[in-house]
Amino acid sequence: MTIQPVRLFGDPILRARAAEVETFDREVRQLVTDLIDTMYESGGVGMAAPQIGVGLRVFVYDTGDAQGHLINPVFEVIGDETQTGPEGCLSIPGVRFDVTRPLTVLARGVDMDGKPVEFRAEGLLARCVQHETDHLDGVLFLQRLESAARKEAMRTIRESGWFTQGVTVLPASEIGGRRRAAAGDRERSR
Repeated sequence: MTIQPVRLFGDPILRARAAEVETFDREVRQLVTDLIDTMYESGGVGMAAPQIGVGLRVFVYDTGDAQGHLINPVFEVIGDETQTGPEGCLSIPGVRFDVTRPLTVLARGVDMDGKPVEFRAEGLLARCVQHETDHLDGVLFLQRLESAARKEAMRTIRESGWFTQGVTVLPASEIGGRRRAAAGDRERSR
């Protein structure tokens, strides 16, 4: 188990398009393991390689109903139905807003051995596939927000302690702790 630090908003790797994986070796298998361990330690349901500082097209997920990884992912939207729901990001701790995305997608890619993978995803899994693929394209969920929500999200980021201190990397355990604390604050404010 190797838990990696998480890159935060402001780190340039989060805004760059990740490179295709061309060699399926021990290093790729280790990357998948590191992503899984770091995702669990951070309390997330998905994590993309750029979030731990690796510019390769790899992400992992565990939505409770489905878990796995996808390398060199692509997806196509199935149908016109959309879903709107809360979305956050391990690389932007303490920020959570509603995002509208397609409800159903067909995801394709390969596994860590280079074998083809294809699955239909709906609901949370579809949201996760889209969110993590966005990461691999250098797109953050903030860019999917409507203008007013994006302004509010940016204000929240600018007021956060990690951002005002210029922090662009945090230990995964601290991300998980911040997420749990923010969830508790939201529950107490209801």
